[in-house]
Amino acid sequence: MTLSVLFAGLLAYLLGSVPTSVWYGQAFFGIDVREHGSGNAGATNTFRTLGKKAGTIVLLIDVLKGWLAANLALILFYLNEITLDERVPMKLAFGIIAVIGHLFPVFARFKGGKGVATLLGMVLSIHPEAAGVCILVFILVMLSSRYISLSSIVATLAFPLMMVFNLFGPEHNLLVIFGFILFGLIVYTHHKNIGRLLRGEEARIPIGRRRSR
Repeated sequence: MTLSVLFAGLLAYLLGSVPTSVWYGQAFFGIDVREHGSGNAGATNTFRTLGKKAGTIVLLIDVLKGWLAANLALILFYLNEITLDERVPMKLAFGIIAVIGHLFPVFARFKGGKGVATLLGMVLSIHPEAAGVCILVFILVMLSSRYISLSSIVATLAFPLMMVFNLFGPEHNLLVIFGFILFGLIVYTHHKNIGRLLRGEEARIPIGRRRSR
Protein backbone atom coordinates (compact mmCIF):
# COMPACT_ATOMS: atom_id res chain seq x y z
CA MET A 1 0.00 0.00 0.00
CA THR A 2 1.48 3.32 -1.06
CA LEU A 3 1.95 6.32 1.19
CA SER A 4 -0.56 8.28 -0.92
CA VAL A 5 -3.28 5.69 -0.26
CA LEU A 6 -2.59 5.83 3.47
CA PHE A 7 -2.71 9.63 3.37
CA ALA A 8 -6.02 9.51 1.48
CA GLY A 9 -7.41 7.14 4.10
CA LEU A 10 -6.41 9.53 6.87
CA LEU A 11 -7.98 12.43 4.97
CA ALA A 12 -11.19 10.42 4.54
CA TYR A 13 -11.36 9.89 8.30
CA LEU A 14 -10.75 13.59 8.98
CA LEU A 15 -13.47 14.55 6.50
CA GLY A 16 -15.90 12.20 8.20
CA SER A 17 -14.83 13.53 11.60
CA VAL A 18 -15.99 17.07 10.87
CA PRO A 19 -18.79 17.42 13.49
CA THR A 20 -21.08 19.55 11.34
CA SER A 21 -24.03 19.67 13.72
CA VAL A 22 -21.86 20.45 16.75
CA TRP A 23 -19.88 23.22 15.10
CA TYR A 24 -22.91 24.72 13.36
CA GLY A 25 -24.99 24.70 16.54
CA GLN A 26 -22.23 26.27 18.59
CA ALA A 27 -21.39 28.90 15.95
CA PHE A 28 -24.92 30.11 15.16
CA PHE A 29 -27.01 29.12 18.20
CA GLY A 30 -24.54 28.78 21.05
CA ILE A 31 -25.90 25.24 21.51
CA ASP A 32 -24.27 21.83 21.56
CA VAL A 33 -26.90 19.61 19.94
CA ARG A 34 -25.52 16.64 21.88
CA GLU A 35 -26.97 18.22 25.03
CA HIS A 36 -30.48 18.46 23.58
CA GLY A 37 -33.09 16.21 22.01
CA SER A 38 -31.81 12.69 21.45
CA GLY A 39 -28.24 13.74 22.28
CA ASN A 40 -27.08 12.61 18.84
CA ALA A 41 -24.69 14.74 16.77
CA GLY A 42 -26.46 14.24 13.47
CA ALA A 43 -28.80 15.96 11.06
CA THR A 44 -31.97 14.43 12.53
CA ASN A 45 -31.34 15.82 16.00
CA THR A 46 -30.36 19.14 14.42
CA PHE A 47 -33.74 19.30 12.67
CA ARG A 48 -35.49 18.63 15.96
CA THR A 49 -33.33 20.95 18.05
CA LEU A 50 -32.42 23.86 15.76
CA GLY A 51 -35.05 23.76 13.03
CA LYS A 52 -35.40 22.97 9.34
CA LYS A 53 -32.83 25.41 7.97
CA ALA A 54 -30.07 24.27 10.31
CA GLY A 55 -30.99 20.63 9.82
CA THR A 56 -30.92 20.96 6.04
CA ILE A 57 -27.50 22.66 6.07
CA VAL A 58 -26.06 20.00 8.38
CA LEU A 59 -27.59 17.22 6.28
CA LEU A 60 -26.12 18.54 3.02
CA ILE A 61 -22.66 19.01 4.51
CA ASP A 62 -22.70 15.52 6.03
CA VAL A 63 -23.67 14.09 2.63
CA LEU A 64 -20.84 16.09 1.05
CA LYS A 65 -18.36 14.57 3.52
CA GLY A 66 -19.12 11.06 2.29
CA TRP A 67 -19.07 12.10 -1.36
CA LEU A 68 -15.73 13.86 -1.07
CA ALA A 69 -14.16 11.00 0.88
CA ALA A 70 -15.23 8.38 -1.66
CA ASN A 71 -14.01 10.52 -4.54
CA LEU A 72 -10.51 10.58 -3.11
CA ALA A 73 -10.20 7.31 -5.03
CA LEU A 74 -10.65 9.22 -8.29
CA ILE A 75 -7.79 11.55 -7.39
CA LEU A 76 -5.56 8.55 -6.75
CA PHE A 77 -6.65 7.03 -10.06
CA TYR A 78 -5.80 10.19 -12.00
CA LEU A 79 -2.45 10.28 -10.22
CA ASN A 80 -1.86 6.67 -11.37
CA GLU A 81 -1.68 5.49 -7.77
CA ILE A 82 -4.46 2.91 -8.24
CA THR A 83 -5.80 1.00 -11.24
CA LEU A 84 -9.21 1.21 -12.89
CA ASP A 85 -10.29 -2.04 -11.23
CA GLU A 86 -9.33 -0.64 -7.83
CA ARG A 87 -11.52 2.44 -8.07
CA VAL A 88 -14.72 0.90 -6.67
CA PRO A 89 -12.99 -0.96 -3.80
CA MET A 90 -11.10 2.20 -2.90
CA LYS A 91 -14.26 4.31 -3.03
CA LEU A 92 -15.86 1.81 -0.68
CA ALA A 93 -12.87 1.85 1.64
CA PHE A 94 -12.60 5.63 1.84
CA GLY A 95 -16.38 6.00 2.19
CA ILE A 96 -16.49 3.50 5.06
CA ILE A 97 -13.58 5.27 6.74
CA ALA A 98 -15.51 8.56 6.47
CA VAL A 99 -18.60 6.95 8.02
CA ILE A 100 -16.42 5.67 10.87
CA GLY A 101 -15.10 9.20 11.25
CA HIS A 102 -18.66 10.50 11.47
CA LEU A 103 -19.53 7.90 14.11
CA PHE A 104 -16.33 8.51 16.11
CA PRO A 105 -15.09 12.03 15.23
CA VAL A 106 -11.67 12.98 16.53
CA PHE A 107 -12.79 16.64 16.59
CA ALA A 108 -15.73 15.99 18.93
CA ARG A 109 -14.40 13.61 21.60
CA PHE A 110 -15.35 10.61 19.42
CA LYS A 111 -19.07 11.20 20.01
CA GLY A 112 -20.71 11.59 16.61
CA GLY A 113 -23.86 10.88 14.64
CA LYS A 114 -25.31 7.73 13.12
CA GLY A 115 -23.66 7.99 9.72
CA VAL A 116 -26.72 7.88 7.44
CA ALA A 117 -26.08 11.17 5.62
CA THR A 118 -22.36 10.44 5.17
CA LEU A 119 -23.28 6.96 3.93
CA LEU A 120 -25.63 8.53 1.39
CA GLY A 121 -22.83 10.76 0.11
CA MET A 122 -20.63 7.72 -0.40
CA VAL A 123 -23.40 5.87 -2.29
CA LEU A 124 -23.97 8.96 -4.45
CA SER A 125 -20.33 8.76 -5.48
CA ILE A 126 -20.30 5.00 -6.08
CA HIS A 127 -23.74 4.44 -7.60
CA PRO A 128 -25.82 7.62 -8.13
CA GLU A 129 -28.77 5.74 -9.68
CA ALA A 130 -29.13 3.46 -6.67
CA ALA A 131 -28.65 6.45 -4.36
CA GLY A 132 -31.56 8.18 -6.09
CA VAL A 133 -33.80 5.18 -5.45
CA CYS A 134 -32.67 5.07 -1.81
CA ILE A 135 -33.60 8.75 -1.42
CA LEU A 136 -37.02 8.07 -2.93
CA VAL A 137 -37.56 5.12 -0.57
CA PHE A 138 -36.53 7.28 2.37
CA ILE A 139 -38.99 10.02 1.42
CA LEU A 140 -41.89 7.61 0.86
CA VAL A 141 -41.36 5.81 4.16
CA MET A 142 -40.93 9.11 6.01
CA LEU A 143 -44.12 10.59 4.54
CA SER A 144 -46.12 7.47 5.36
CA SER A 145 -44.69 6.77 8.83
CA ARG A 146 -43.10 10.08 9.93
CA TYR A 147 -40.27 8.07 11.51
CA ILE A 148 -36.83 9.21 10.32
CA SER A 149 -35.13 6.22 11.94
CA LEU A 150 -37.38 3.72 10.15
CA SER A 151 -36.93 5.60 6.88
CA SER A 152 -33.15 5.45 7.24
CA ILE A 153 -33.14 1.71 7.95
CA VAL A 154 -35.46 0.81 5.07
CA ALA A 155 -33.64 3.08 2.61
CA THR A 156 -30.30 1.53 3.59
CA LEU A 157 -31.68 -1.98 3.06
CA ALA A 158 -32.91 -0.95 -0.40
CA PHE A 159 -29.34 -0.55 -1.67
CA PRO A 160 -28.06 -4.13 -1.29
CA LEU A 161 -31.42 -5.50 -2.45
CA MET A 162 -31.10 -3.50 -5.67
CA MET A 163 -27.63 -4.95 -6.14
CA VAL A 164 -28.85 -8.52 -5.49
CA PHE A 165 -31.66 -8.26 -8.03
CA ASN A 166 -29.47 -6.42 -10.59
CA LEU A 167 -31.93 -3.56 -10.86
CA PHE A 168 -29.37 -1.55 -12.84
CA GLY A 169 -27.72 -4.47 -14.58
CA PRO A 170 -24.83 -6.68 -13.43
CA GLU A 171 -23.03 -5.07 -10.52
CA HIS A 172 -19.76 -5.46 -8.67
CA ASN A 173 -20.20 -8.33 -6.16
CA LEU A 174 -18.36 -6.22 -3.62
CA LEU A 175 -21.27 -3.76 -3.63
CA VAL A 176 -23.65 -6.49 -2.46
CA ILE A 177 -21.39 -7.42 0.46
CA PHE A 178 -20.77 -3.77 1.24
CA GLY A 179 -24.49 -3.00 1.16
CA PHE A 180 -25.45 -5.67 3.68
CA ILE A 181 -22.53 -4.79 5.97
CA LEU A 182 -23.58 -1.15 6.02
CA PHE A 183 -27.20 -2.14 6.57
CA GLY A 184 -26.00 -4.03 9.63
CA LEU A 185 -24.05 -0.98 10.74
CA ILE A 186 -27.09 1.27 10.41
CA VAL A 187 -29.23 -1.23 12.34
CA TYR A 188 -26.59 -1.25 15.08
CA THR A 189 -26.37 2.54 15.31
CA HIS A 190 -30.19 2.70 15.41
CA HIS A 191 -30.70 -0.10 17.95
CA LYS A 192 -32.16 2.33 20.51
CA ASN A 193 -34.53 3.72 17.87
CA ILE A 194 -35.59 0.19 16.93
CA GLY A 195 -36.38 -0.51 20.59
CA ARG A 196 -38.51 2.63 20.77
CA LEU A 197 -40.24 1.73 17.51
CA LEU A 198 -41.15 -1.70 18.86
CA ARG A 199 -42.49 -0.12 22.06
CA GLY A 200 -44.36 2.59 20.16
CA GLU A 201 -42.27 5.29 21.83
CA GLU A 202 -40.28 6.62 18.85
CA ALA A 203 -40.87 10.33 18.18
CA ARG A 204 -42.55 11.17 14.89
CA ILE A 205 -41.52 14.24 12.93
CA PRO A 206 -44.17 16.85 12.12
CA ILE A 207 -44.95 17.17 8.42
CA GLY A 208 -46.83 20.08 6.90
CA ARG A 209 -46.97 22.15 10.05
CA ARG A 210 -44.62 24.41 11.96
CA ARG A 211 -42.81 22.83 14.87
CA SER A 212 -42.99 24.82 18.06
CA ARG A 213 -39.69 25.56 19.70
